Amino acid sequence: MDVKVINESHFMIYDKNEIDPSVKDGISLVATQIEQLNHPGIISVTSSYTSIMVEYNALKFDCEDILKDLDIENLRHRKGDVINSKKKIILPVYYGNDFGPDLEYVAEYNKLSVEEVIEIHTRNDYLIYAIGFLPGFPFLGGLDKRIHAPRKETPRNKIKSGSVGIANNQTGLYPKDSPGGWQIIGRTPVDVFNLERDPMILYEAGDFISFKSISEEQYKQIEHEISEGSFDYTILVGEVK
Repeated sequence: MDVKVINESHFMIYDKNEIDPSVKDGISLVATQIEQLNHPGIISVTSSYTSIMVEYNALKFDCEDILKDLDIENLRHRKGDVINSKKKIILPVYYGNDFGPDLEYVAEYNKLSVEEVIEIHTRNDYLIYAIGFLPGFPFLGGLDKRIHAPRKETPRNKIKSGSVGIANNQTGLYPKDSPGGWQIIGRTPVDVFNLERDPMILYEAGDFISFKSISEEQYKQIEHEISEGSFDYTILVGEVK
């Protein structure tokens, strides 16, 4: 791994420039271990596809001293010391109709039926490589090649919160209303990002997301329970394969 200082309070840790589960596992391993060290000089640790950004207290600590304390290469090989916090969040999704206006396009583009697209999309557990663009927006790996689809030529001005989409070889979901150019195939009623909840985001980089097809009636029921404050979020947590 390579380390590069990017400003007076941040440095980056880089691994291979490849979007690959093994690379992400290595990044997650080191990021987790840095967090678990509870170094008094480190403010935050943010991982992505192939890198980790570390923010440190430059007023009290020198970057070289922090890097010496961390010993990045040593952390990389201490797998036994890591507390495995990976989890899977199973998100219910109502596919098609007004909630998934691009589902038919994705099916036609790939010469599949709508039912086949749904079946393929709900089959995999998707690794969260990074969270960004919006708070709680997961960039997911593992989308089946059979349902890849290009971004829209003209982005929409507003995509509804909870919308699940496809863009090229990725799938993901919009945690809040936002402009966007992904092909929208469905929507989840689950508020994956909520400032008034602990945790605010239901998942983190390194976790997994899977999607479960539900009916419109089930969608409305979950939506109602969330609005009433009676929804049990623990039922969304599944076992990582």
